[in-house]
Amino acid sequence: MNTQTKYYEMQEDKEYSDEIVTEVIDLFKERSDKGIKKYGTTLEKNSLTLSEWLQHAKEEAMDMVLYLHKAQKINE
Repeated sequence: MNTQTKYYEMQEDKEYSDEIVTEVIDLFKERSDKGIKKYGTTLEKNSLTLSEWLQHAKEEAMDMVLYLHKAQKINE
């Protein structure tokens, strides 16, 4: 278990007064559960190479640009 995991576990029971932060944390937890179901592993235990991680990140960023562009067109 790494330091970040320990910190997260220590903070897990902490109540946040910022509802937005709480909602985003919940979204991350839901996304993690969805990924575990889809890929059968956690990010922590996934053994992709650095190149593969970078490729995934690039593809996610490209998707985000598409979503932002679509949102801008809707907003015009």
